[in-house]
Amino acid sequence: MELFTTLTILIVLSALFGYLNVRLLRLPVTIGLMIISIVFSLGVLAVGFIYPAVADYEEQLVRQIDFQKLLMEGMLCFLLFAGSLHVDFGQLKAQRGPILIFATLGVLISTFLVGGAMFGLLQLIGIDMNFIHCLLFGALISPTDPIAVLGILKKANVPKMLETKIVGESLFNDGIGVVVFLTIFEIAKAGEAGMDFSGITMLFLEEVGGGLFLGLLLGYVAYLFLKTIDNFEVEVMITLAIVMGGYLLANYLHFSGPLAMVVAGLMIGNERFRTGSMSEVTEHYVDHFWKLLDVLFNALLFVLIGLEIVILTFRGEHVFGGLLAIPVVLLARYLALSLPIFILKKRLEFIPNTALIMTWGGLRGGISIALALSLAIEMQRDLILTMTYLVVVFSIVGQGLTVGKLVKRLQKK
Repeated sequence: MELFTTLTILIVLSALFGYLNVRLLRLPVTIGLMIISIVFSLGVLAVGFIYPAVADYEEQLVRQIDFQKLLMEGMLCFLLFAGSLHVDFGQLKAQRGPILIFATLGVLISTFLVGGAMFGLLQLIGIDMNFIHCLLFGALISPTDPIAVLGILKKANVPKMLETKIVGESLFNDGIGVVVFLTIFEIAKAGEAGMDFSGITMLFLEEVGGGLFLGLLLGYVAYLFLKTIDNFEVEVMITLAIVMGGYLLANYLHFSGPLAMVVAGLMIGNERFRTGSMSEVTEHYVDHFWKLLDVLFNALLFVLIGLEIVILTFRGEHVFGGLLAIPVVLLARYLALSLPIFILKKRLEFIPNTALIMTWGGLRGGISIALALSLAIEMQRDLILTMTYLVVVFSIVGQGLTVGKLVKRLQKK
């Protein structure tokens, strides 16, 4: 199947599912699209018992799409830049302390809590899974997904200060989480030979430090170019070039592309940057261009997540492991957030029930699935992929639909 044909089918499905969501379900876009995609896929599988060719066609379509490569090497740079471009920089700067601690220490604590708990629970139900592979699952499922979080929090009426913490943490822990995952992945690949501590440290510092530095550099280069011209068509193209070229350069240099995109987006979206480099007309077109890309890629991403169900192998023990993982992941996140909040509460202001709201409002999404798909078969890929998919679906649908109600109930107390 040709690339154009595949892309056309996905866009047609995204538009159709989006229409059905607006007309019938009226849910947040990410939730509605994924629910309709899953129902569509289950319907195709049911029809496939009578007309196997129908199910075979959808499976062929999904299998030829490299979800991991498409998201991590293509769509992610656009989604992260677009998301960070519209974050309130002043609020983010004011909350930078807890955000950075949640995004680093929180991810590390959650990774080991999830990995340790799942290792013990899977042993109890008769599934033999190596501890290092349990840590891989912990690393890929611990970061919250800004792509899922941004769209849903807008409709949840979360207090602005807390929304900034959740969104800011999601933007940065995404990049940190990928680095933690890659580090553990390299250790798992090395096997008995292992990796020395200096090698692990250098890998981590190179990815994180390099990504942050490159993001600052890209933002400054964009500023220099934009302030010397006043032509909104070319200026929009410059922002697009910064994103695509910067992400490609980050991959070439082995820096964290996600972190670079977040930092570049925050710089270009900063009010001081805008007033010093863009006219009002340019701001209008840049904002609307990236908002349109954000909506389009979000739609494609969550339709793809729903369609992925047709290629998963849902063995009974794997499903049971995934159902166990849901409360484990939530509890690990709550504990990982509670420690920094306890340490910082005397110096910083936290609204009541911050840990609980951030736990329920921290959604998992496509990045976790993409990382699971990148695993080798010998790393118990099928088990980890099934557990990841179940956690992501519960997170986006279950938590996404109820986080607003939870916030309202807690605010009444």
